[in-house]
Amino acid sequence: EFGKIGIDGSILQRQGIPIKEINRGSIFCSCLQLSFVEALAELAKSDAEYLFVESSGLADPSNIRDILKSVEVLAGDVYDFQGVICLIDGVHFPKQVKDTETVDRQLKHCDVAIINKIDLISEEQYKKVLSLVQEVNPHCKVLSCAHGQADLSFMKEAFLQGNWAFSEESLNTVDNKPKTISLLCSENVEKGRFQQFLQAVLPECYRIKGFFLLDRSWTQVDVVEELIDYKPCPEKAVSELVFLSKVGPKVIRSIDEAWKKYMDSPMKLKN
Repeated sequence: EFGKIGIDGSILQRQGIPIKEINRGSIFCSCLQLSFVEALAELAKSDAEYLFVESSGLADPSNIRDILKSVEVLAGDVYDFQGVICLIDGVHFPKQVKDTETVDRQLKHCDVAIINKIDLISEEQYKKVLSLVQEVNPHCKVLSCAHGQADLSFMKEAFLQGNWAFSEESLNTVDNKPKTISLLCSENVEKGRFQQFLQAVLPECYRIKGFFLLDRSWTQVDVVEELIDYKPCPEKAVSELVFLSKVGPKVIRSIDEAWKKYMDSPMKLKN
């Protein structure tokens, strides 16, 4: 994850899935490539039969094959690369693929594309998304689902489509790494006012996610574009949100001003 705190990691650990987290950037960027290679080499010593790597939604995996060659130098020929799966937000993909070059790269270098959230779009919108997918990558297998509940039977077969898109230098660099900021709060807050706060800052964020005590109930918060999703979660030591900025450090001022406008509980911002 680009943030210092791995929100998704705690969810997976709660489900008993062993993980190795690498945060504060993209694993395909030079800033974390070495950590990624070393982690893969270390995990090769385990008795795991399968290893799944989930990267940030803004990651560019164009150089994954070159990274695996480095792992081979350290650990030997231990991994049988099975391909790249690209999970697509069916609601926001048409805008994302036009505005964000890393989204285009993710799709270009994938072997299977899964269009998610089809319950939130019309048949006409789905056809538009499918057409855009096939325009960028005419070779990948395309599946669709709602709530991430995809038919994973394809994983029992070889779905690697071959290296039709040659390895490229990743677009993820230290210079273009998105700004992330964390917000911490130790008090219960009113959900309605919290919703107003989120709506005020979401236009400046690629993503907002975390865990918060809302109306005295611990809640997992997930924001993508204008969609705000809440679901119950286990109790945490403190409420925390991670913001992935579209506008660089400017988001810090926006978060602070929106919090002061809609909330009356103290909070702390940290990098």
